[in-house]
Amino acid sequence: MEEFRNIIIGFGKAGKTLAAFLAKKGEKTVLVEKDNQMYGGTCINVACIPSKALETAARLSKSIGGDFEKQSLFYINAIQEKKNLTSQLRKKNYEMVVNSGASVIDGEASFIDKNTIQIKKTDGTVENVRGERIFINTGSRPFLPPIPGLKESHFVYTSESLMNLSILPKRLLVLGGGYIGLEFASYYNNFGSEVTVLQDGETFIPKEDREIADEVEASFKERGITLLKGVKTKEVKDLDGFLQVTIEKDGKEETLEAEALLVATGRRPNIEGLHLENAKVEVSDHNNIVTDIHKKTNVDNIFAMGDVTGGFQFTYISLDDFRIVKDYLYGKGERTTENRGAIPYTVFVDPTLSRVGLSEEEAIKKGYDIGVCRLKVNTIPKAKVLKSQVGLLKAIIDKKTDLILGVHLFAVESQEMINLAKLAIDQNIPYTVLRDDIYNHPTMTEAYNDLFKNVQ
Repeated sequence: MEEFRNIIIGFGKAGKTLAAFLAKKGEKTVLVEKDNQMYGGTCINVACIPSKALETAARLSKSIGGDFEKQSLFYINAIQEKKNLTSQLRKKNYEMVVNSGASVIDGEASFIDKNTIQIKKTDGTVENVRGERIFINTGSRPFLPPIPGLKESHFVYTSESLMNLSILPKRLLVLGGGYIGLEFASYYNNFGSEVTVLQDGETFIPKEDREIADEVEASFKERGITLLKGVKTKEVKDLDGFLQVTIEKDGKEETLEAEALLVATGRRPNIEGLHLENAKVEVSDHNNIVTDIHKKTNVDNIFAMGDVTGGFQFTYISLDDFRIVKDYLYGKGERTTENRGAIPYTVFVDPTLSRVGLSEEEAIKKGYDIGVCRLKVNTIPKAKVLKSQVGLLKAIIDKKTDLILGVHLFAVESQEMINLAKLAIDQNIPYTVLRDDIYNHPTMTEAYNDLFKNVQ
């Protein structure tokens, strides 16, 4: 049985980065990945990179305009370009790991005990390996709810499989009003599909600041995206070339038809088949691996990183998990999950919705004496240049300290603007610094001058 200093299960952001780091230190390291189409992890293959490539293509498609047939051709090219991009990134990520000196084994890993891993290789053979330390970075997968006919339908897709659909659906139903569902609703609306979003709750994006959420909802409606709230999906049935979805709303049943149904009802940690019980690794009620602030499990030699541990499912969180583990093993152990600061995120609708920190409602609930800043996007010169004047900028200020509690940006290029707000929050920089700073012109970031002018 071959022995390694480090066994890493899963080729995600944390896993691949850790494998390269440890191998370059001269430690014998192996990375096990069950799917050679997932080298590099979820982000570059089936999530953030390919989906944002489609988002960019969709906005271009909208700007070019034309009938559905013309946009369908544009969509076909966008799908192929997306495939080319992910293929290149997979190759680059594989080479990065092996060139560092780490080994890569294609196969499905499962625990025999806390130091021994069984690998069912893709060639049908089985190999057992032992590791002094084991790191789990197996990510997450889309969740399919138990709706009659859903799994059997030929027209049902997840966010991962929809991006491989080479024919633009004339009608798209989106099951789920969360961030992934709304992003795809926005993409396909821009491509020219007729989009309807089905959400079970009555509140649109309930975790967001209400004022900002209302702006996003109004934008969706203005674009022609149908939002059906308080909907229970009862059944899915395939017909000739399309599917029929039976829903219940306000106690009444009705049917909807479409060429495709995207199921965007959340993701679940990938722990099936790992046999964590053999290593006595603790798992929560939500099926994520439980870790401490250093990303250690309850078993002294086993760590877990990324989506499989629950919480924010962002590739940059997985990368930060690597930094935490690296610091624990070879640094001072000072970097933890408790001091990584405010977590920014962006929902890539059109325009983008970005946030860091508290909403107005959350700040009030926490007892802050708040001030609120607002700025309409149509007053920003760069927004006029970019021909995207929809949206609202909003910031929440602690009146006692002048510190920024939260920033919410529904605006073109907000994904770039939000990072400065995170830095200000983390470094306790008063809002007046952003208000009075000198910014390049014309940029969206210079809107901070005007946003922070008037605290109410």
